Amino acid sequence: MDVRPQLIDALSALRDRVAAVRLPLPLPGAPRARQTRTELLAQLDDYLVPRLKDPEAPLLAVIGGSTGAGKSTLVNSLVGCRVSEAGVLRPTTRTPVLVCHPDDHHWFAGVRVLPQLTRVWLPPGQVPDPDGLDHLGDGDRDDTVLRVETAATLPRGLALLDAPDIDSLVVRNRVLAAELICAADVWVMVTTASRYADAVPWHLLRTAKEYDASLVTVLDRVPHQVIAEVSRQYAALLTRAGLGDVPRFTIPELPESAGGGSGLLPTTAVAPLRAWLTHRAHDPAARQQAVGRTASGVIDSLNVRMPELAGAVAAQYAAAVRLTGVVEEAYGKELARVRRRLRDGAVLAGGARTRWRGYPLYSTAGELLDALVESLAALLQCTVAASDEQIRTTWQRDPAAGDFRFEDAGREAGGWGPAEDIQGRIGMAVRRWRRVLEELAEEEARLLDRSAAPDAETVAALLAAALLGGRRARGAGEQLAERIGAQGALRLRDKGGALLTDCLDRVLHGERDRRLAPLDALDVAPEPQAELIAALSVLQKERWQR
Repeated sequence: MDVRPQLIDALSALRDRVAAVRLPLPLPGAPRARQTRTELLAQLDDYLVPRLKDPEAPLLAVIGGSTGAGKSTLVNSLVGCRVSEAGVLRPTTRTPVLVCHPDDHHWFAGVRVLPQLTRVWLPPGQVPDPDGLDHLGDGDRDDTVLRVETAATLPRGLALLDAPDIDSLVVRNRVLAAELICAADVWVMVTTASRYADAVPWHLLRTAKEYDASLVTVLDRVPHQVIAEVSRQYAALLTRAGLGDVPRFTIPELPESAGGGSGLLPTTAVAPLRAWLTHRAHDPAARQQAVGRTASGVIDSLNVRMPELAGAVAAQYAAAVRLTGVVEEAYGKELARVRRRLRDGAVLAGGARTRWRGYPLYSTAGELLDALVESLAALLQCTVAASDEQIRTTWQRDPAAGDFRFEDAGREAGGWGPAEDIQGRIGMAVRRWRRVLEELAEEEARLLDRSAAPDAETVAALLAAALLGGRRARGAGEQLAERIGAQGALRLRDKGGALLTDCLDRVLHGERDRRLAPLDALDVAPEPQAELIAALSVLQKERWQR
């Protein structure tokens, strides 16, 4: 194996790039990409980097298979004593069990491999209690435990790991089983005479072929009367799948296979498999072939999996940009539209128009100002609602939107919240604009001769009507000029207009940013795609420089 520090550094850097990948949007292919990321991290953390750093560490053979395939019985029989609980209750193996020679214990007591699992082990001679190890309390599963056992009957340099069922009804068991298999130097796939054609084991066999891993298959619990026929059919299936050269071992159905007894098969039943594993552990050439093949297979598979992952990252970023663009376009369009409506006097409608027509005979300046502010707030609420409707309609056609399509999803993700909150924010912004407008009016009134100075509220009301009434309130500007002079009126309209523009921008940009907040929180960026490809290029360069 190539164990140069430069290669290990390149792999570690690549691992960090994979860990940084985020795939939150529900795009087609995203679940597969997330699974690829998980598998890559598992293989790099649990196997490849530790193996290259410590090439002399014991050979680790993971025993995997379907529920009831007899994995625990096989491990016990290979070791020569009970180290993993076997029985008729399925699934029996819930906490994974790793067994090694006492001299090799230090290799697995730490976090060299499977760093995410907490190590536990029993005093010598103590019989394992599966309930005590697998459960920390009523229904409280310990999903992070790896039980490490030692047995002097196991050859030095060889470790066996009894994994949970790959088809377990418990999702966490299936995930853990896949992670454990990714940590193996040798995959030992166990199936039975009645289930050797099941889809799940074959998926793992094809995965092993894809990674070019060192693989062994065990056909267990085969009735004596059909052993030749079943073995022939199984071999034909392997050949058809391109796995004809995979070592096969057949174990007949025996009384000990049923469980409930000693959990040990006769020595002769497992002798061929034990001899094969021992040879791989002790013979330098055989060991190099097994370990080197698996390690090289994983590295070679990166040439396909990393570009696929980078493509998924690029698709996520493109979707995030697309969804962001929908929000920005909707709010940009409505902002331009509300400005046109203000110029056309859209605020001067309904109650506000009635108050303007009745001013000053039937409406006071305060009543007119209240009506104008209320009408402006209503116009902005309609503008926000129109923007949101455009976003909702477009996002509903985009699978990338997922849970961000509706307002309640936005609220849960820290987004825009219910309609009451929107109305409250808009009302506060408009009232703030009114207060500043009134302060400007008071300041302008103070500049005039006190004997001829108009009421500040009157100035504020006329200024608001001039700014919000458009062509419908031309007289407001004229009345304002009569009261404070043309220069003062022009000065107030410039300042008030700038404040109005700022108010519109603050309201609509603020609501737009709240719609974008859930997307921004996903932290989908373009950099990871380039970083993945760059890390793969560095790794490839290091390999070719060997």
